[in-house]
Amino acid sequence: MTDQKSADGLCVFCDIAKHTTKDKQLGVLHRQEDIFVVMNRYPYNPGHIMIIPNTHEQNLECLDPKIWVQMAKLVPKAVAMLKETLNCTGVNVGLNLGRSAGAGIAQHLHMHLVPRWEKDTNFMTSIADSRVYSVDFENIYQKLVEAKGKYLDI
Repeated sequence: MTDQKSADGLCVFCDIAKHTTKDKQLGVLHRQEDIFVVMNRYPYNPGHIMIIPNTHEQNLECLDPKIWVQMAKLVPKAVAMLKETLNCTGVNVGLNLGRSAGAGIAQHLHMHLVPRWEKDTNFMTSIADSRVYSVDFENIYQKLVEAKGKYLDI
């Protein structure tokens, strides 16, 4: 996958950071001073969200420590939101730093929070290298938007 750009040439995450009036259209659940939480448009599982700094930075070691602290403080709250809202039994949390580490958009670091359920792998993943979900993106987005005030708003 090549690094994705928006129509105005920005990376897709910088584009989301910039367009603060299009949260519903862009799938943004929450914004803070230096970070935002967005639904992943290409999820590993239903409800897959990402915590992303507004700053265009690919190297964790170069990220302003203040921004890293904001991201880290939000993780347990976002995990609680996913568990309670989507009834998932686990959550994968992680960063893929660089293309060789599996980052699809390597030029702008982002943290993944992936809801998990017992036996959530289906045969399509095994034979077709694709996933099929029986849930609607907009439905999950709406559930998380309704729950975010309890968990993410500080």
